[in-house]
Amino acid sequence: MSLTDQFIERAKKSPKRIVLPEGDDERMVQAASRLAAQGIARPILIGDADAIAQLAAGAPLDGVTIVNPSSCPNMDRYVAAYAKTRGVAEGIAKRLVKRPLYFAGMMAAEGDADAMVAGVAKATAQVISAAALTVGFAEGISQASSFFLMVLPGTPERVLVFADSAVVVDPTARELAEIAVATAGNAQKLLGMEPRVAMLSFSTKGSAQHPRVDKVREATEIAKQMAPQFAIDGEFQVDSAIVERVAKKKCPDSAVGGTANVLIFPDLDSGNMGYKLTQYLGGAQAIGPVMQGFAKPVNDLSRGASVDDIIAVAAIASLQCG
Repeated sequence: MSLTDQFIERAKKSPKRIVLPEGDDERMVQAASRLAAQGIARPILIGDADAIAQLAAGAPLDGVTIVNPSSCPNMDRYVAAYAKTRGVAEGIAKRLVKRPLYFAGMMAAEGDADAMVAGVAKATAQVISAAALTVGFAEGISQASSFFLMVLPGTPERVLVFADSAVVVDPTARELAEIAVATAGNAQKLLGMEPRVAMLSFSTKGSAQHPRVDKVREATEIAKQMAPQFAIDGEFQVDSAIVERVAKKKCPDSAVGGTANVLIFPDLDSGNMGYKLTQYLGGAQAIGPVMQGFAKPVNDLSRGASVDDIIAVAAIASLQCG
């Protein structure tokens, strides 16, 4: 069974309410139908019921909740909550909350949905912006980030978690620490692993001196303070992080060196290159990017996403609920 199939089977054990704001896209409607029929999630489609029925093209919508913002009795509650949280007039709040992405975000923020999945028709920046303004960020987190699950070929398969490889371009030391802590938590939820987090650099434990190395060292200390329950260490070169024989020479006293399963890259350049090299030269399967950092799970999709992609991301979002 593939890792994605495992996520789907696990999600069935406790189906979550996943709000899908792009109910005017046929792929979302078809995915909602299958999510409900297979018991993977309790999907909520945002849109007009008649238009959604047409897009369903005969696919069953039993178990799919359809909510039209223009007639939803909760609209006033969402508007008031948004206005209060953001410190804006209710008139301004209403103009925003009427938009599907913002409406769906407020459903999650107000506890009427467990997670949100969007992006088949909207750009990633739009999804992140709407989620930041509605759902908000988890405690101790200041911005959204992402991670990839890298399934390495072999028997048995080995899974590493790479972050951030898609969102945060040049994180500060504090932001890098937040990424490390958020990724460790998601690795634990999704994979059931005890995360061993390596903060990556071109230096291992003082082998080089540079402001970029200093940033990673500072981030390591901040992350340890933020989440003492996780094994986090650095700074490491990649070989020191994942190859035990190298770690024994370069960082023999580290509990993470040589055995890391969560790799935190110092910037988006290295993170993006790292996952693509692993995917295309190493033959790994890349699952993601998976979003993180929000107070409730919010996941973004490629605008070329298939129905199967939507289902897989919804299952991941369900497991991120904890």
